[in-house]
Amino acid sequence: MSSSRRSFFQDAMLVSAGLFGWSARLNAAADSKPKSPPPNKPPNPHPLPMLTPDVPDLPFELDGAVKVFRLKPEPMKLKIAPFKTIDVWGYNGSCPGPTIQVAQGDRVRIIVENRLPESTSLHWHGLEVPIEQDGVPWISQKPIPPGGTYTYEFTVHQEGTFFYHAHSAMQEMIGQLGMFIAHPAAPYAPHVDHDFGIVLQEWAVLPGNSVPNTASMEFNWLTFNGRSAPATTPLVVRLGSRVRLRFVNLGMDHHPIHLHGHQFVITGTEGGRAPESTWYPTNTVLVGVAQAKVVEFEAKYPGAWMIHCHLPHHMMNSMMDLLRDRQIQTADVNDPRALSQMETLARYISVEHVHHSPIAENANAVPGFPQDAFMEMGMDETVARPETHGLPPNWSAGMMGMMTMLRVLPDREYDEIQSLIRKQRS
Repeated sequence: MSSSRRSFFQDAMLVSAGLFGWSARLNAAADSKPKSPPPNKPPNPHPLPMLTPDVPDLPFELDGAVKVFRLKPEPMKLKIAPFKTIDVWGYNGSCPGPTIQVAQGDRVRIIVENRLPESTSLHWHGLEVPIEQDGVPWISQKPIPPGGTYTYEFTVHQEGTFFYHAHSAMQEMIGQLGMFIAHPAAPYAPHVDHDFGIVLQEWAVLPGNSVPNTASMEFNWLTFNGRSAPATTPLVVRLGSRVRLRFVNLGMDHHPIHLHGHQFVITGTEGGRAPESTWYPTNTVLVGVAQAKVVEFEAKYPGAWMIHCHLPHHMMNSMMDLLRDRQIQTADVNDPRALSQMETLARYISVEHVHHSPIAENANAVPGFPQDAFMEMGMDETVARPETHGLPPNWSAGMMGMMTMLRVLPDREYDEIQSLIRKQRS
């Protein structure tokens, strides 16, 4: 054997030995890492119903094996904030419409009785249905006339987060949508302890008006489930639990929804459950127009954590129409005048005005002042409910627009609030 060939095989043996040793060290290091703890609870064979804060579920009756739902599109008034009520179109007295919850494989029948002054139809967004059930006027069906009734019937063979809406752009923008949840035939893993649904909506309401301008491209009121913070109901969860949040957006803007204090993974869209191989940690999810996004996380850290759209103008209420028929300029250049305006509003909604955050003595000499100083107004008493029990005084002052909070509570505090909720319902 030549010296060059002998040298080659000796070098190859050394490299192989080195790789083997490196692999062994990696395996040993991997073995030394703490293993993930085994699941502390078996999967729940029964799906956990989703809770849509401030929005009811749509009840159903059984006709043999068919679940029969009744939807009534109708005009209604919606109080989106303590000082703002608007005229919208909803379903069964709710806007967004009541949540429909079924199981994968269910046969469903939805009877729609049109109480609107114009024709309408319903589209089942993301659901695979026969063409005659698709809800597009003049293509898959005739429009449902005022006072008319139409019946949709199909089998839900998918699982996931879907929604229903009128197939009319203007009707969508005045409130015509609701969530449609298809729970899986085989339970998801890992199992969640809390499941919440949130509908994102935008409204263009001109000063002195109560009817949304559905032709407008500018929006000044933003809501979660038909409420603008601080009127939104906080999501209350137990410390250490696993939480699922489902977001649905049918408006004109995309919304980057941000969760404080926790990382989550995106586990689904309007197309259903996403493969676990696609999950990655983040804390902001972009919910595009006509999309659903589902996220899950472990509620590890106690506290009251914000959930909000991170577009700056979506984190505020309209401040140009606070006093019904009068526009006010909240960014006044005079502290007493600004306080007087806010005190007038406080008296109108029957709350005690709390002075805004401190300002510097020479604030009026600084270009650009004021920005936030006059926009804070605590209204804790007006929006109080069991889910807000125990929050610090003036908690509502910084809550505006497309915003709510996640309250992660130890057992004692969590059980106390659940007891208050049960008492309120009884």
